[in-house]
Parts: sequence; structure tokens; C-alpha cells
Amino acid sequence: MSPSSVVFHGLSFRYDTASAPLFENLSAHFTQGWTGVVGANGAGKTTLLRLATGALAPTEGRVDISGHAIYCAQRTDEPQAAFVQFVQARDAETAQWRARLGVAKDWPERWDTLSHGERKRAQIATALWQRPHVLAIDEPTNHVDAEARALIADALQAFDGCGLLVSHDRDLLDALCSQCLFVDPPTATMRPGTYTAGADQAARERQQAVRQRKAVKHRHAGLLSADYFASEAGRKEAASHADRMRSKRRIGRKDHDAKEKIDRARITGKDARAGRLLRQLAGRLGQTEAELHETKVKKEHELGIWIPSARSKRDFLFTLDAGEITLGTARRLRFPTLCMPPDGHVAITGPNGSGKSTLVAAIIERLKLPEGRLTYVPQEVDLESSRCIAERVLALGHDDLARVMTIVSRLNSRPERLMETDAPSHGEIRKILLALGIAREPHLIVMDEPTNHMDLPSTECLESALEGCPCGLLLVSHDMRFLKRLTTVRWHIESEEGGSRLTERAWR
Repeated sequence: MSPSSVVFHGLSFRYDTASAPLFENLSAHFTQGWTGVVGANGAGKTTLLRLATGALAPTEGRVDISGHAIYCAQRTDEPQAAFVQFVQARDAETAQWRARLGVAKDWPERWDTLSHGERKRAQIATALWQRPHVLAIDEPTNHVDAEARALIADALQAFDGCGLLVSHDRDLLDALCSQCLFVDPPTATMRPGTYTAGADQAARERQQAVRQRKAVKHRHAGLLSADYFASEAGRKEAASHADRMRSKRRIGRKDHDAKEKIDRARITGKDARAGRLLRQLAGRLGQTEAELHETKVKKEHELGIWIPSARSKRDFLFTLDAGEITLGTARRLRFPTLCMPPDGHVAITGPNGSGKSTLVAAIIERLKLPEGRLTYVPQEVDLESSRCIAERVLALGHDDLARVMTIVSRLNSRPERLMETDAPSHGEIRKILLALGIAREPHLIVMDEPTNHMDLPSTECLESALEGCPCGLLLVSHDMRFLKRLTTVRWHIESEEGGSRLTERAWR
């Protein structure tokens, strides 16, 4: 494949509903190979990918794209337009792509029953099969188990075009990327190397900026200190005195010697020295003020949330008698009796398609908690539901809205951006759902893939908050590190002939 690239030339972009541009005068060069695109939830990463593939047009500036571009969205509600053609093609190369990412020929017919991880593999396989010059992928490893993640990483490693990768998977970014664009609206900074190298460099740059600003503030404070004020007052008086002394109006018309003395002083400028010193002080003050303006350090918002001390008085939050649940047409999930105490912290694990989300749905259906005491954050929230949730939040009373937005802010999203959009990003809508639930003091928090779509600081905040959660906690995730820290019981689902089977396992 010939060299591929995407170039932003002075790009600016603003949504119609926003009061300020999301990007302003942004220039960037995406070369052959993978470029990571990283930043907080709501920072515009998805918008940037759509601009880079021509799905959006900039408000100002231009985008140069070499060749055919494909954008793989976060959402997997619908298969890609070429998916059926990809599945039905009979050539050897296509068969290899299907095998490489584990795509079955019957997937188009049962798309609605596929797990999100299976849909993501289908999406990526279809895109790579089309051999684009430019490929932009949004969160490729969300919802996928360890085996599927390895398949995806291997397939993306073989891509030889210009790739743009939005991900919160640090290991994947480090394995694929030779440069990373750190998005921080309205600007973005390209840094060479892996994500880890770029993040370390960004931290050093910020530390240097903090030290530089501290030094400038120290100099500026010195110029404004009491001694300088006293000195300035004296210099003003000296300057005023010099002006009076240079005036001939106080001298009689016949006092020629005095007039000659004033003329000599004007020529030598000695009496104006105080005035010059005063102007020099003003100049230094102006210079330090300009340096302070140029060395601004972006404020780091306080992070971290807490869970209210709400706990059900029941002996068990739910009991699910031993039985089985239908998975698709002919498959079943078998499970023993499942009970959860009011302070139980339970993990549900297993490969994609084994029935984890189906089990969660069955549990929620049987819950009999008081209204408002369940907080449920699903794997995915479709676009229409996201808009409805955003409208619901904006309709809250002042105090309730402030409380919800405070929680969202402490999960590393800016409330002012949420107030300007009717379709929050995936990560933002999950934070909003969690914030709405926390505000009601839940008895049970259920989260399906809680770290999906979350930026890294948000994940750390969430982990810290849930660790001390006094209520029940039911988590479905492929992130073993996250689960081991937060849960004490593990319900593991494994595949077997005709379906899946759940067993209780201890953490190792």
C-alpha cells in the first residue's frame, strides 16, 4: 500500500449547540502507522476521528486525507454496510480474515443476540478486509475478553495504512502507537512514542510550567512588595519635584543664573532620573504580568467521589433459584442457587457470548428493591436513550442538578460541556447514570463493563469510590485487576456443550 496520511491545516470545529469551539486552529499530521488519540471523556476524541475520515467537515481550515478512509464507531447497534458481503464472500483471503477474528457466517442473521464484544470483532474484521488507506477506530477493545483482545491487537498490528486509535487501553496504545495526540480542547498536542512515554512527557511539561510560573509570580510579588511601593511613592515624589524644578515659572524674569542652571539640568537629564526609574519599574511589572499570562497552567480539577452509606435491611438483596436461562435459540445458561447479601460485592466473569449480560437482566427482573434504590449502568446506551437521559438531567431542580454535576465533575468530566449537548459521549452518559443513582443512595449498584469508555483518571476515581461502597455491588467485567480489588465473590461462566454453566470460584 502506498504511504497514507491525514493532515489537519488550521482546523477549527464547533457544534451548533456549543457556545465555544471544540477545536480551534488545530494543525496535526497523522502518518503511516498508528497514532493514539487520548484525552478525558467529552474532550472531542470521537469528533476528531470523524473529522479525520471525512464524516464531519471542519468549521474552518481543511483536512487532507490520502485515499479511502473508514471510521469504526464505538457503538455497535448496527453492522457495517459491507458486513453481509464480507461474511458471504468465498475467497481464501476473506475466509482468513473471518477466521482471524472469529467471525461466524450466521452472525448477520443473529446480530441482535451477539454480545458487544462479538459485534466489535465483526466491525473491525469488516473494516480491515476492505483495506482502507486510513482507518480510525474508536475503543476497539471495549467489551472484549482477553482472548478476543489478543486477536484484535494482532490484526491491528498488521494494518499498514494510517491508523488513528481512540482507546483507554494503555497496553494496546503502547503496543501499537508510535505517536499520540493528547486532546485538551480547544487544542491538542502531538507527542512522539508510546502513550506511556507521551504521558510521562506531558507530566514533565506541566511540572516545568508550574515551576516557571511559580518563579515569575515570585518576581512579580517582589515588584509589588511594600518596599517597592514605598520606593515607587518616593520616586513619584522625586519625579514631581524634578518637574517643578525644571519649570521657569517660579523664577523672576531677571534671574538669568537660575534659568541657565535649569537649562543645563534639562540637557544632562539628571533631574529626570527619578522619572526614568519609575518608568523602568512599570516596565518590569508589565513584563512579569505578560510572562504570567504566557505561563498559565491549566487547573487540575479535584477528583474522587463517595458512595452514601445506604444499606438494605433485608437478609438478601435477591435470591435466584437454581435453573437455566435461554441464550439465543438453542443455547442455555445453567446456574446454581444465587444469593446476594445487602453488602455483598460480587463479580461476574466469563468469555464473550457466555451469557453474563443475560444473567444480569434476569437478576434485575427478579429484584424487589424500593423504588430508586437500584443503580444500573448497562454496557451500552443507545443514542436515543442518551438523549432522553440528558434531557432528564437538565430538567432536574437546581439542588439536584448541582449534586449530580458535582459527582460528574469529580469523575473527570466538565459539567459545562454536558450542559451544551443533547448527546453526551459514551463515557459521559455512564458517569451521568452513576451520578443519578448515587444521588438516590442506592441499595444495589449493578454495572456491566464499568470501565468501558471511561478515561483513565475516571477509572481510578470509580475504583476508589466503589472499594468502600457500603451497599451491594454486582460488577460484570473483563478487567480482572479492577474486579479483584472490589469484589469478594466471583461467579464465573464457562462454555460447555449446548450453552454455558456458572460456578462460584475463589479469586487467586
